[in-house]
Amino acid sequence: MLHVERGGNGPLLVLLHGLGATGEVWQDVVEDWSGSWLVPDLPGHGRSARIDRYSFGSLAAAVAEVIPREPVTIIGHSLGGVVGLALASGWFGVEVTTCVGVGIKVRWTDEELQKAAALAAKPGKVFDTEEEAVERASKMAGVPLRHGVSEVDGGWTPSLDMRAFGVGRPDMAGLIMSAQAHVVLAAGENDPMSPQEHLRELVPEPVSFPGAGHNVHVESPSSLRTVLAQPAT
Repeated sequence: MLHVERGGNGPLLVLLHGLGATGEVWQDVVEDWSGSWLVPDLPGHGRSARIDRYSFGSLAAAVAEVIPREPVTIIGHSLGGVVGLALASGWFGVEVTTCVGVGIKVRWTDEELQKAAALAAKPGKVFDTEEEAVERASKMAGVPLRHGVSEVDGGWTPSLDMRAFGVGRPDMAGLIMSAQAHVVLAAGENDPMSPQEHLRELVPEPVSFPGAGHNVHVESPSSLRTVLAQPAT
């Protein structure tokens, strides 16, 4: 089961966080949305249950179960952006009108994939105090978290299922080609994981957020108004 927060009235916006984070990272973004919004914790993250195997398809299938069958706009950050693109294919029964992928890493070296696989094979660390676990969870997410830890025998641990690091390399070109929605790729001007030249290989006009880094939704949440206001073409 997924932990889901929702609110508002009107057109539905679904927001999907990145690897290691939780839905709480969108709290300042939803305040700017005039319609309704739905924010899940992805499987194996935050207050959502773990799943047997982590792939972009399995994550999308789990998220699809909590999305109402109505037209939706999706904003996904990093891993969440890839999951959003998978949902935009229509394969999971979700009608996505616009999918915005923010800060998606589109190029992966073999070394990077090997490091991710090694992390996926490690057990989660257990800490003596909740504060230490929160610090570790926030470090893995790259943003401050409050709800990313769990109490276990012997102390506290980040809630993130480490196996999620093994999700692999996304087929971005294939996902974009399969999308039945208006697709926008965007990233912070100073995002080392998602430089504009990489995004231009996939879409002709990616959006750049001036002065922002990888976590623009936390650094400058109002910047996302730009992509939300973009008309479909």
